[in-house]
Amino acid sequence: MRASLDVDRPEPAVESLSLPALTDELMAKARQTNGRGARTIRGGHDHALRQVVAVLTAGREMSEHDAPDEATLQVLRGRVRLVAGEESWEGTVGDFVVIPPVRHRLEALEDSSILLTALAAGAVRL
Repeated sequence: MRASLDVDRPEPAVESLSLPALTDELMAKARQTNGRGARTIRGGHDHALRQVVAVLTAGREMSEHDAPDEATLQVLRGRVRLVAGEESWEGTVGDFVVIPPVRHRLEALEDSSILLTALAAGAVRL
């Protein structure tokens, strides 16, 4: 039962998204353009987490860049290599890695899709 003070507050809606369908859409566009594509699926000013689906065609990469405070990567399709300093990690469908807080790059060893989850800039940490 809801408390009387909550009567005017709408119930939260369930949000869902097909990651395979989004990967297919982004990959089709990537193949017609520069071999890369991405879409933020969760994030913004009112969210502590930012989640992005990114695709790379085989042989493409996300060039070296700084790491956010905290980030993880899950491979949705294909095979990728994360290179962070002297270390590297290869992942395939279903693999998950915590991205080290150092400059890194991501290489697509095959046509690939990843789910990147990162702590949003300025997010409060508990």
